[in-house]
Amino acid sequence: MTEFEQLLQDVMPKIEKLSLLAEEKSIIDSSFYYQFDVKRGLRDINGNGVLAGLTEISDIQAFERDESGKAVFDEEGKRIPCNGILRYRGIDIKDIVRGCVQDNRYGYEEVAYLLLFGELPNHKKLKSFKNLLGGFRTLPVSFVRDVIMKAPSTDMMNGLARSVLTMYSYDDNPDDISISNVLRQCLQLISQMPLMAVYTYQVYKYYHEYNSLIIHKPRNDLSTAEAMLALMRDDEKFTELEARTLDLMLILHAEHGGGNNSTFTTHVVSSSGTDTYSVVAASLGSLKGPRHGGANIKVVKMFDDMKQNLKNRSDGAVRDYLKKLLNKEAFDKSGLIYGMGHAVYSLSDPRADIMRKYVERLAEEKQLHEDYELYEKIERLAPEVIGENRTVYKGVAANVDFYSGFVNSMLGIPMELFTPIFAVSRMAGWAAHRIEELSNKGKIIRPSYKGICPVGNYVPLGER
Repeated sequence: MTEFEQLLQDVMPKIEKLSLLAEEKSIIDSSFYYQFDVKRGLRDINGNGVLAGLTEISDIQAFERDESGKAVFDEEGKRIPCNGILRYRGIDIKDIVRGCVQDNRYGYEEVAYLLLFGELPNHKKLKSFKNLLGGFRTLPVSFVRDVIMKAPSTDMMNGLARSVLTMYSYDDNPDDISISNVLRQCLQLISQMPLMAVYTYQVYKYYHEYNSLIIHKPRNDLSTAEAMLALMRDDEKFTELEARTLDLMLILHAEHGGGNNSTFTTHVVSSSGTDTYSVVAASLGSLKGPRHGGANIKVVKMFDDMKQNLKNRSDGAVRDYLKKLLNKEAFDKSGLIYGMGHAVYSLSDPRADIMRKYVERLAEEKQLHEDYELYEKIERLAPEVIGENRTVYKGVAANVDFYSGFVNSMLGIPMELFTPIFAVSRMAGWAAHRIEELSNKGKIIRPSYKGICPVGNYVPLGER
């Protein structure tokens, strides 16, 4: 036992006692939130987000709007839900995906260009942009040895954040927040984060799971999706459907409005004037949280538990299991059916609608059609079971996380890389939002917190 480990063993009982006091003095009476009309979590009592900013990068629509963009209400004064719509720079994500599929090409790079520059590139611009990203698909000499292999992390998101922060030391001009320099930094990170994520996992496997260490040299002639699969696979091989499906995942996760936790973090930290690497590391910390980026892991684990405990896969058996989930009698006893419902969407999540078709095709290729049928059954039955057992204020439908974990599993992607791949994709959106925040030269973001602690008197130390 080291001297520090001995110290921890000695002081932990004291720290645990102190933690009880810290927690007791930190709990706020929930009635105060209603008394002072506090929008807790920047949401009103109905769960609607407080309007805190404007963005032209993407738009999410879950309710009907009139021609001017204003909300439409029914006779009872309630907003009218609609099938979910997600637009990147005003263009429906379904149209973007359809265009890539029809042309039989990879689309993540085109989406990154659209998000960053606000327009769809022509052939010449897209080719030049792909070449630019391919050229940046490398890490500094000995970076893997000197950074990633030193004190390897057991969590890939922390390892990824450390690598991003360390890039500050390799940058000759890290603190320059001119748009040209920030764009250069962001383009590099869009290309480098896939390498950081995969290499961090390979090193983790070597040190913590005692597997062989395999570090492939990145290829700059491939799309982001192809390059990632090549880096992950021992033999660097993959099928076209696998690469197309991962590319679709990257497209669908690239951006989702300015209000999601990690993108809002991008705006908040950018507004302070700090460097790009600090901003991205902060956003990675947000995405790591299980309430944000880790939902698809929960879905996969829930399904594994379901398959182990279902005697058969009839509608009745599945409904009974779903009821047990809601009643906190199954899986992690959280009372949640993971992958169902969304903070914004009501009738449907457009990303789940798009992904469903690819999931079925990939399940056929992997001979996992029975698993796909179970997912389909859950998607059909869960809204009914939730409606029968809970008060539902808006529609409940499958969200993108419902299928994305299944896709990752079918692609042979280890669970440790689920959230890092989300981050790799979202880097394009974070980059666009950072540039938007800096370009508009707004004030530092500083919401108000009301102090409610009663006034007290100082008591000299000897009299306490």
